[in-house]
Amino acid sequence: MEQPKVILMGIVVVAFLSLLGCGKKPDGSAGKVPGGMPPQEVAVVTLVPERAEMVTELPGRTAACRIAEVRPQVGGIILKRLFTEGSEVKLGEPLYQINPATYQTAYDSAKAAVAKAEAAKNVAELLVGRRKKLASAKVISQQDYDDSFAVLRQAEAEIAVRNAALEEARINLEYTKVLSPLAGFIGRSMFTEGALVTSGQAGALATVQQLDPIFVDVTESSSQLLRLRRDLASGHLKNSSAKEASTRLVFEDGTVYSEPGTLQFSEVSVDPGTDSVTLRAVFPNPRRELLPGMFVRALVNEGTNGQALLAPQKAVARNARGEPTAFVVGEGNKAELRVLKTGRAIGDKWLVTDGLKAGDHLIVEGLQKIAPGAGVRPVEIPGDTAK
Repeated sequence: MEQPKVILMGIVVVAFLSLLGCGKKPDGSAGKVPGGMPPQEVAVVTLVPERAEMVTELPGRTAACRIAEVRPQVGGIILKRLFTEGSEVKLGEPLYQINPATYQTAYDSAKAAVAKAEAAKNVAELLVGRRKKLASAKVISQQDYDDSFAVLRQAEAEIAVRNAALEEARINLEYTKVLSPLAGFIGRSMFTEGALVTSGQAGALATVQQLDPIFVDVTESSSQLLRLRRDLASGHLKNSSAKEASTRLVFEDGTVYSEPGTLQFSEVSVDPGTDSVTLRAVFPNPRRELLPGMFVRALVNEGTNGQALLAPQKAVARNARGEPTAFVVGEGNKAELRVLKTGRAIGDKWLVTDGLKAGDHLIVEGLQKIAPGAGVRPVEIPGDTAK
């Protein structure tokens, strides 16, 4: 009975010694608990307010600043097309010649009617002159004189009517030459020689567009426009306004258009389908690089924020709720996790609107080795190198 007790006591002693041995490493040194780990070295930048240009990128399309659809003002057969399709035309330049034969005849007839009316007036004037003397001598009655005077007035009125008809005939004759309503570039002709056209027809003969300057219509959400106006009113943005903002263009291939433009106006109503507002910018187009209908991106300079806090993008992560977060060095050199509110991206940095303040030491390197509350050893690096 004594032998099993001895064996059992031996097993207990061996187990106890094994547990004691687990607290030592092979070299005999005691293991360190997490709280005994040395502070992790991290790179930090000190946040200071910066001057930043607030630039918004908006999609848009180009549009001619003036468009005129050429339509005939009289009917007839087109005899000639007087322009080259796709060429530049001047204001008042002849584009088409409509057969003027009937209009020339009408003009000649109206001119003859004026001459006839003037002859009738001359006769009436002579008659008035004779009857005036006879009426003074009591040879004819006063009524006869008054009748001749009325005939003269009728002749004068007839001349006015005939002159108006002559002017109308002259205008119609001039309208047989279809002139360019503005200076610009003309597209293809929709009618050829021999085609019958009518006054006020639905189809245009051609279209003339003025391309210098050129419009760029862009769309901005109503919330963005409201934010811009609030920032301007509060003084967060300086030296600019929605109507004075300078604008640059970027083509689809990424190249930047050489000529700067300015915003001209914004619509006074919001599109209920897209909840957006249309803004119109004006750009010089001396080399005709911009053509109507091109898709472009407009970089609108909304103003300058003189107190912007910019955080390097690599220092900002997102939590499980999708909120932007960043680590800063808190009291006692402890890592402190902050939830941020960010605005737009400016270069390789985020504009931070809440969650950080000037003077905070933002951790930009070593983020993988720290956790909230962990001790850190900050190493300052210049802000412009934290990219």
